[in-house]
Amino acid sequence: MRMANINGRLALKAPEGYIDVAIASEERFGPAPQTALAAWDEFTAWADGFLEAGAVPAAARIETDANAVWGPPVPRPQQIFAIGLNYRDHVAEGGLQVPTEPAVFTKFPSSLTGHECAVTLPDGQVDWEAELVVVISRPCHLVGREEAWSYVAGLTVGQDLSERQLQLTGPMPQFSLGKSYPGFSPVGPELVSVDEFADPGDLELFCMLEGGEVLQKSRTSSMVFDVPELIARLSAVCPLQPGDLIFTGTPAGVGWARTPQQFLAPGDVLVTGIEGIGTLRTPISAA
Repeated sequence: MRMANINGRLALKAPEGYIDVAIASEERFGPAPQTALAAWDEFTAWADGFLEAGAVPAAARIETDANAVWGPPVPRPQQIFAIGLNYRDHVAEGGLQVPTEPAVFTKFPSSLTGHECAVTLPDGQVDWEAELVVVISRPCHLVGREEAWSYVAGLTVGQDLSERQLQLTGPMPQFSLGKSYPGFSPVGPELVSVDEFADPGDLELFCMLEGGEVLQKSRTSSMVFDVPELIARLSAVCPLQPGDLIFTGTPAGVGWARTPQQFLAPGDVLVTGIEGIGTLRTPISAA
């Protein structure tokens, strides 16, 4: 199952294209994208039945032309967790030691944006970080790694954009602030349910500048702490809620670690993709 947030409404991918869930379900779910996650088991049962029936009302079809606005598939998470230093090659490029515990910080929900949504550069040095983003499906507390995948609604593509000067300011680095300017958490374009993947723990991810070089390329199987371990470690402390997001870390290739250093500039278009999910396009503009 593949879901999206198109023009602020919950959309489900069908063979004929995207459908408006609120119209197709006769207002049982939607139009707010978050309603699917508030009743995930009920929603997935309805969606499976609807897709199997194959009859899409004409009024429920959504046009995805150039005027469509792609919001984040989960626009109002209660919590956004992010993991630092979670790929060994990224640890190595920073000259650091592989962590024995996940390095956890937050990204504030006001930083969320979607596919094809421009990000305005603040002053400073803005870097890219391609990431797999996990979406929680049901209340999750004290969950073991063996059952962790059953608490995942799906996966999406994300960028943990980072203004490095603020991030590294002061005696205690400001990770959460430096990574939470408006638009600094683009995700999308779709949320893809776990059952769509042969192995959700081993997906290729990349990011590049449109028309230019590939900046990052790796596989999620290279994480230090995989998705089940992250869910187990986080839920041991914080009760996770439906719609919560986990940015799972980035591989090597960030601009801060390059010689010379390289950062985003107005006019750049950042393209981020993950196998089996899709491609997230993020235009970069000047203030």
